[in-house]
Amino acid sequence: MNLIEDKNKADHYYALVDDYLDFDRPVPFAEGSHYYESALRKSDGSTNKGAFGRAVRLIPDTEFDQILKAGFAPILGEGPPRHQSRQFEISEPNTPFERPIIEMTISRPFREKSFMYNVRAAYENRCAMTGLRLINGGGRPEVQAAHIQPVAEKGPDSVRNGLALSGTVHWMFDRGLVSIGDDYKILTAENHVPGDALRLLNQSRTINLPNDPAFYPNALFLKFHRDKIFKG
Repeated sequence: MNLIEDKNKADHYYALVDDYLDFDRPVPFAEGSHYYESALRKSDGSTNKGAFGRAVRLIPDTEFDQILKAGFAPILGEGPPRHQSRQFEISEPNTPFERPIIEMTISRPFREKSFMYNVRAAYENRCAMTGLRLINGGGRPEVQAAHIQPVAEKGPDSVRNGLALSGTVHWMFDRGLVSIGDDYKILTAENHVPGDALRLLNQSRTINLPNDPAFYPNALFLKFHRDKIFKG
């Protein structure tokens, strides 16, 4: 993990986490009467606010595994795990724990599928630079998920390091023919992009952003693309 000073706020920093992967489904600390972290539930069924207030908490492997399965349920092709009764959780014997879900989430194919799913969802299957939203007869979107800072350059599989792009624009973006400014304006490399390709881009020359600002492209990743990849 690397720390970078926030130039706009004194004593504030960005923490860059390697190999970060967004959940496909946000996991709340509790769903109904089920608590994903048993330590957050008091014996009377209420929330343990003292434990909840801790920024860092240790949890058993079994609960960590359950949180991962709930967070990646859409990719795993299953719904959220069925919630066992608290009595069963307490009386469950300690057994050797195997973590196949951990091995799956660190594999490249799984991460690529999760990244694609999340980026497409954030942009509602619409190309950020052309506005095109093409869906085939089987319901599969044409738009692709592009990394802003490439994986080969330690770019994370985070939605904020992703863009939904049509195939042609994805090709141009990866080769530095187009990029994005901090104001989300589309930048083009002079004398590198043919007129036919330019006409594909949004007339406003501004990208389409996700509805949720939490998924907007991160300025640090955009800067990396402009500095290291863009030919402009």
